[in-house]
Amino acid sequence: MMKTLLINAHPDFRNAAHYSVQMAQDFLAQFRTAFPNETVDVLNLYDTEIPQVTTAELLGVWEKQTVHVSLSAAEQHIYEVNQRLLAQFKAHHRIVIATPLHNFNVTSKLKDYMDNILVARETFRYTEAGSIGLMTDNYKVMLLQASGAIYTRNDRYTPMEFSRLYLDKMFTEIMGFDAFYMVRIQGTQTQGVDISQAVKAGHAELTAAFLEFYQQL
Repeated sequence: MMKTLLINAHPDFRNAAHYSVQMAQDFLAQFRTAFPNETVDVLNLYDTEIPQVTTAELLGVWEKQTVHVSLSAAEQHIYEVNQRLLAQFKAHHRIVIATPLHNFNVTSKLKDYMDNILVARETFRYTEAGSIGLMTDNYKVMLLQASGAIYTRNDRYTPMEFSRLYLDKMFTEIMGFDAFYMVRIQGTQTQGVDISQAVKAGHAELTAAFLEFYQQL
């Protein structure tokens, strides 16, 4: 059985009123039904230490390592946290991300997390022809996203869904994941949208994607 990591990127992840949190719970319910003897590892980003790319944290650590300077105790701690996050990520062949859309993009903690796992020679490597992914052994990712607006109408909002573009490209083109799935509950703050129907449609999308998500390639 392929290990699954559920990453909850909502700042208010304990609040079941949020639609992305509801999708995460729906995913877990479907998983328990499909795989009653298996478990999902859950990572709540807003309840977890996630190092940032700053001179006080990851940038400082990487710069010292490049010139072979010893790390301080605080820097060593930052490095060890980063390594644990990276090892956890690489050990799971199914990644599920539950998140709201914040200002057309991923939440700040999710961006910090991506900075911890997009590491050269770990999840991708550089070549003369450009970067190539190292996560090519039947890895898949599913994005469960809730948004107030609708991004599938091919209108002015569609190209502004930077979260989908960013995550899709980072996972598939940079790290080499085999597949990227997108499940949405959208339009929850859009005039004229029946929210109950929008939620129902999102959960139906999740049910349809779930089976393919766990198919072997």
